[in-house]
Amino acid sequence: MDQKHSEYKLPDRKQALKRTRDAVESSYDLFEVSSGAAGLGRGKTYYLRTYGCQANVRDGETMAGMLEMMGFSSCENEEEADLLLFNTCAVRKAAEDRVLGEIGSLKTLKKRHPEKKIALCGCMAQEENIVDLLIQKYPQVDLVFGTHNIYRLPELLRRCMQDNERVIEVFSEEGRVVENMPVRRSHPAKGFVNIMYGCNKFCTYCIVPYTRGKERSRRQEDILKEIISLKEEGRKEAVLLGQNVNAYGKDLGMQDGFTDLLCACAETGIERIRFYTSHPRDYSISTIEAMRRYPNIMKSLHLPVQSGSDEILRRMARGYTAGSYMELYDAMKERIPEITFTTDLIVGFPGETDEQFQKTLDLVEHCRFDLAYTFIYSPRSGTPAASMPDDIPFEVKKQRLQILNDKIADSALANNREYLGRTVKVLCEGSSRKKADVYSGYSEENKLVNFTGPEGLENRIVDVKVTGVHSFSLDGEAL
Repeated sequence: MDQKHSEYKLPDRKQALKRTRDAVESSYDLFEVSSGAAGLGRGKTYYLRTYGCQANVRDGETMAGMLEMMGFSSCENEEEADLLLFNTCAVRKAAEDRVLGEIGSLKTLKKRHPEKKIALCGCMAQEENIVDLLIQKYPQVDLVFGTHNIYRLPELLRRCMQDNERVIEVFSEEGRVVENMPVRRSHPAKGFVNIMYGCNKFCTYCIVPYTRGKERSRRQEDILKEIISLKEEGRKEAVLLGQNVNAYGKDLGMQDGFTDLLCACAETGIERIRFYTSHPRDYSISTIEAMRRYPNIMKSLHLPVQSGSDEILRRMARGYTAGSYMELYDAMKERIPEITFTTDLIVGFPGETDEQFQKTLDLVEHCRFDLAYTFIYSPRSGTPAASMPDDIPFEVKKQRLQILNDKIADSALANNREYLGRTVKVLCEGSSRKKADVYSGYSEENKLVNFTGPEGLENRIVDVKVTGVHSFSLDGEAL
């Protein structure tokens, strides 16, 4: 591949901001479009499909913004599009197989319409074996680029469309932090805001450090400018994104950068702030205090644990024990009783015994999660765990997953029963396609709420009385 480029005193924000400004400025660039690419999409359409996490969604918003700046207009049909762009995820092999299947099915479309351009980008494009596969077996793909060079999309398209090149450009080193990139927001009521890129943790099962690179923080003033813009546009919620948000600012020399940033974001006055994802090893008491102090920081936390077995956690290189995780959970519940918890869990990690799986069930019993994203372990090429014997029969993995999911559903339902008859504040995200008076959205506690109400509630924060509960959602009526 090409190589290119008790009470706790919250930190002093002015001092922390000065440290941010004193950081090495050469890491940052401003986005610009060359004159040759500026009007490239005039009269043309694009189709963009995004797979994976919120970070991928935010990347997709940036790419859509760049394409529309170049004159492209969005369409919902592969047949109609002049440009088809697949923004991919590499966390699990099943996700990769699905993308490759869909890309493979486009061979016929490309034969019928050779003028169409097909592009693959995102995390899959950062895997050398995938790029080699695309080069050898997927000639219908005209453009491949990775997560580190998204900002170069206009120039790559110029080469692909004007010069009729097959363009493969994947940086194997981390990209720079590029600001002022255009964006086409996918949601009218909230906005995803990247605060940092990459991850330095190198958990043995995880491919993210290889596809997203090392940790790179954005400057605090650039993040705040984006949040203020969201507020001025009428959006109610800012969602701060990072592979490990707790590490924000460490590369800028900040001691407690994330808490400082969180406080600064809250002081913009935007109505809601959420953040994803936290790492148990880095979570600090100061962040808990910030969540207590500011009512617009939502009292919900996604805190991936992955396993309840200390031995499995050690071999995953997670850097904490099940006991320390539960201590953190207990401390947060004591300080913020209304806080809700979601998590990630993996079953069938190499060597996982029945006793070790039971430890995971014991942790779930203790923590009573409101929701969990559960996965069967999937080896990822190039990670340390991929060299470990994948010795758990698939049927055993499936059984463990079902047992785990049933237990989580039971605890989530018990938690939700406590909401029956209460009034919750819901950011209404839209109405049902079938019934105009049925809406859905998320409460402050990050509960999915389906509710009835009069017309015109979209994108507003609505008081909803809870009338029914399910394991992973609530029913209600707008007041």
